[in-house]
Amino acid sequence: MKKIIKKIKKKLKNLFSNDIGIDLGTANTLVYVQDRGIVLNEPSVVALNSKTGRVVAVGLQAQKMIGRTPAHITAIKPLVDGVISDFEVTEEMIIYLLNKAQKNSKKILGPRVLVGIPSGITNVETRAVKDAVKNAGARNVHIVEEPMVAAIGSRLPIKEAIGSVIIDIGGGTTDIAIISLGGVINSKNLRVAGDKFNEDIIQYMRSQFKILIGEKTAERLKMDICSVIPLDEALETTVRGRDLVTGLPKEVKVNDTHIRKAVSQSIVLLLDAIKDVLETTPPEIISDILNRGIYLTGGGALIKNLDVLLKEVIKVPVYVVDDPLTSVARGTGIILADLFKFKDILIQEEDGIPLKTS
Repeated sequence: MKKIIKKIKKKLKNLFSNDIGIDLGTANTLVYVQDRGIVLNEPSVVALNSKTGRVVAVGLQAQKMIGRTPAHITAIKPLVDGVISDFEVTEEMIIYLLNKAQKNSKKILGPRVLVGIPSGITNVETRAVKDAVKNAGARNVHIVEEPMVAAIGSRLPIKEAIGSVIIDIGGGTTDIAIISLGGVINSKNLRVAGDKFNEDIIQYMRSQFKILIGEKTAERLKMDICSVIPLDEALETTVRGRDLVTGLPKEVKVNDTHIRKAVSQSIVLLLDAIKDVLETTPPEIISDILNRGIYLTGGGALIKNLDVLLKEVIKVPVYVVDDPLTSVARGTGIILADLFKFKDILIQEEDGIPLKTS
């Protein structure tokens, strides 16, 4: 009877308001709408007209403008290293995404929104995220740390007395967290992730080939031919950019060895951070990790052979979760389906008001 009443209450609530989960990432922002799944996956980019101060484009349209805009239009990323660097632009981006996600939706009330953010950010930065989402029209805003929500989205047993390791390699930050009994046992957040790898590639091309390439080209190189361990058959591609000596267009050929050298220092930093977390972890949890392994998620998990390298260095099984790009967004959906069940993992409750089961 209680289950029937709960279902009726949920249906009535859904008539008046949407439940929305947002994976607010440095590189991409994903939006999950309850009962519909992931409806948006857009780059976290906004194009602004400096003459009028108005937003020209958001998301994919704005990303296409990077490096191709006239002087009065600027394509910017309002989130840096997982935190808001430009509050007003971030707010505009969230308004656009919420409106697009709820297109043709005739709800009376604003949505209840759950936002995933990197671990280790300050209270001020957390408040900035909450205020931006609330100003964008959300009725209630709840905040949760990305490693925890990624673990939930990956169906790891976070509520059990078993240690689970999740490494979320995003665009701006990498979150390493050891979770057990619904809490974080040990964690570390470092600013070595997808964007840092792109910067490494740009600098390497500049110093070794005397060619200047853009961020989009660096991203393509990282995803297409980057392998953190040598391959049996080399990968090669053509890169076009500006010759730093003559200033003219230039085309060069690069292979996976070049890109591996470019990102090697950042990969070492990532490995050292994982070792640091494991070294300060209780021995009983380490025993669980040896049995169950480490789980990789986020866009960085798609770098070729990163799981193989981790396994060789740390001597622990390493697995890439299913669809690592969407694990955080899927996790927000699972939490929104039963917010009361997961209330202990929320960073803060809505303005100090206790969560209700309805």
